[in-house]
Order: sequence, then structure tokens, then C-alpha cells
Amino acid sequence: MAQTFDVVVIGAGPGGYVAAIRAAQLGQKVAIIEREHLGGICLNWGCIPTKALLRSAEVFHLMHRAKEFGLKVEGASFDLDAVVARSRGVAKQLSSGIGHLMKKNKVTVFMGAATLPKQGVVAVKTDKGSEELTAKAIILATGARARELPGLEADGDLVWTYKHALQPKRMPKRLLVIGSGAIGIEFASFFHTLGADTTVVEVMDRILPVEDAEISAFAKKSFVKQGMKIMEKAAVKKLDRKPGVGVTAHIEVNGKIETQDFDTVISAVGIVGNVENLGLEALGVKIDRTHVVTDEYCRTGVPGLYAIGDIAGAPWLAHKASHEGVMVAELIAGGHPHPIKPNSIAGCTYCHPQVASVGLTEQKAKDAGYQIKVGRFPFIGNGKAIALGESEGMIKTVFDAKTGELLGAHMVGAEVTELIQGYVVGRSLETTEEDLMNTVFPHPTLSEMMHEAVLDAYGRALHI
Repeated sequence: MAQTFDVVVIGAGPGGYVAAIRAAQLGQKVAIIEREHLGGICLNWGCIPTKALLRSAEVFHLMHRAKEFGLKVEGASFDLDAVVARSRGVAKQLSSGIGHLMKKNKVTVFMGAATLPKQGVVAVKTDKGSEELTAKAIILATGARARELPGLEADGDLVWTYKHALQPKRMPKRLLVIGSGAIGIEFASFFHTLGADTTVVEVMDRILPVEDAEISAFAKKSFVKQGMKIMEKAAVKKLDRKPGVGVTAHIEVNGKIETQDFDTVISAVGIVGNVENLGLEALGVKIDRTHVVTDEYCRTGVPGLYAIGDIAGAPWLAHKASHEGVMVAELIAGGHPHPIKPNSIAGCTYCHPQVASVGLTEQKAKDAGYQIKVGRFPFIGNGKAIALGESEGMIKTVFDAKTGELLGAHMVGAEVTELIQGYVVGRSLETTEEDLMNTVFPHPTLSEMMHEAVLDAYGRALHI
């Protein structure tokens, strides 16, 4: 006999489990289905464990700079197994926390694989057998997985995806990273900091291609200064694998093929949505390039069926998924939530130096027809940055010259992934340049640079 719920959520990542919690808070009877780990990819194999790895690399980097701070560290080294064990421990702690949150909010958890045999019905295959659930609302939050290109498929030995890189069998000596988005650059930064001779290949004309061009150029200069090799407008055409030895990569640059040898390759060429084997096509769900097509409220067009997070398309960010989950839960419960505005969602990359942004780049603002004012402020002009020994970086603001609206903000440097939220709040409150100029920023803080970057856009910067 089928179990009946108000809401069934398929997928327990940052979109799904948050949707389940919010729906339960609103008085709905909720079930959530997860085939692998509570917390999904983000918590178990993405956002969280990578940040734990990068923190270890950051501490290791600072150990080598001890002399700058009047300190002595001799024989600094690392234990890769211990670094990975800490990362996995952090992920495990948080994953178990999700289980606690489900119990606290009286959400029924089914560990298994889900299909949608017909509208309003979810079939779940678990270790104990099969269950049938009915619900007035179903939320798809099945996420995405690594894209694999023909000939560049991961084997877990010589060629890795992010999952293999999170539990490396060895420390790479000569590492090739294919793709310079957030995932590729973060792993490149991690392994390079620990000593890998690292090369990054990007098919676009610059690394971090979704970022403002000026920020991308600044980041590239910093990576190259660290000793990383960056190849732009280049494509890996073939990998010759030699088990136990390494890989010969055939890389096309300027129309010519060159070969380079590596012992490890990380493929980070994007993601594909987990839309298969759910029965979506039979229900009439429209799928475009492995992602479910939705409206601004995450409705699929099939009554009572919603899609949130990575499966619903860009931006592929955990915080976007979570807020979509809240929005959909409130919509189901009869509320009138505001739709998510993609241009007001910040993107963060936790490499060294960090990169963060929100809103339009300078070029996209121009392409959209805006007359703009642009402000910049360097870390070298900030007392706190100099005191921290982190004087390499920049904050950039883009304003509508006519209205003073903050169109975009872009940062590279220490802790910018924390700073960016100030501009995110500003955009949510429809802040103008006058509001930001009149805001008193505490001293000494890195946040003062946010103020100065606004002042600079209007010719009023004080410390440059």
C-alpha cells in the first residue's frame, strides 16, 4: 500500500534537504529520497571536503612563509593521507548532521533510488525492497555529475575526476588539469601548493572564463608567479595512457599539436545533470542538454513537479539550490515567495588567491547597453591586508552611471569569498553608490577596500 505525503523530495543535497526542512517547518508531511549520501555531492564530495583540503594547503603555504612573520618553522612537510583523512572526517561530521536535521524536522528518509512511474507517484527501490509514495508535490533535486569527454574518461588511476582527487592514491608529481573553472582551479591550487608541477589547460581565451576579464588576468598572473603553467585557447585532444608510468597528453595550441608527459590528469570540464532513469520524458518533462527546463519558480510544466539546483541549470551553486528549495517549499505551502535572481547570486572560487563575484562583469554591463562607472582598489592600499601579509589582490565595482545601481562586484585576493556577501546584500536591497559611500566600514578591516572601490568609481578614493 502506498504511503502518502504532502511533499516528496528526490535527492538530499543542499537543495533537497533544505527544501525538505522548510516544507516540514511549514506543516507539510515530507519524505526525502537519497540513493547515496545525505548532504549530496556538495557536502560529501564537493564544496565542503575541498575546502578542508584547501585549508590544509593554505596552512602549509603559510608555514613556508613563517620567516616573513618573525617565526621559525624547520622541516615543514605534509602527510597526504592525514590531510585527506581530515577532509573526509569533516564531510562525515556534516553528513551525520543532516540525518539529525531530518529527524528533528520529522522528515521521513528513504535511502534508495527513485523513479516517477506516473504523475504524483514516486517508486523507491531500497535494500529492503520497493516502496510506493504518493504526493501532491514532488521536488527533483538529483544534482549533477562530472562531464566526461570522449578519450579523456577518468579511470581512477592516471585520469581523475573530482572524486578521485578528493581521495588521491598518490601525490602527483606532474599534474595536468583540464578545465579552469572553479573545480579545476581549486584542485590545481591545492596540489600545486603541496608541490606538484601543475599545468592547467583551458579551451577558452582565459582561465576562470565566467569571471570579469580583469580579475581572470590578475588571477592568472598570480598563478604563474607561483610557478603554475597556464595554457589558454588550448584543447587536450588525446591522452596516451601508460599504466604505472603516466600519460602523454596531445594538446592543440594555435592549430598545432604538442605533446607533454604527466603522471596524473584531473578532468574538470563541467557537469551533466542527473536526469536519466527517473521517467521524466514519459511524464512530459522538457530536458535541454541534460538539465530540466523550468520557469522562474522551478516549475517543470508537469503539475506538482518541481526541479531545483544543478538539475535545473546554471548557476551550478549549492547556495542557489538551497534558496530554490526554500522558495519551492513556500510556494507549495501556499506562500508567495520572490523568484531567485541569478544575477544576485555570488560565485566563489577558493584557490590561492581567492576569487569572488556577483552581478554583471564590466563587459556584460557594456553589452547590455549600460553606461557604466568602474571602481578599483588594490589590496596594497589596505592596512589590514598589509598587516596580514596578503597585499596581493583587487576589488572592482561596476555601477550604472545613470542611476547609481550596483551592477556587479568582482574580487581577487585573501578572504574575498567572505567579503563578497556585503555586495550581495547591497544588491538585494537595491543599494546605490550613495548608500555605500555613506556606510561606515570598520577599521582596520579588509572590508574597507569595498568602500574604497565604490569611492574610486566616482573619483573619490582616499587611499590611492
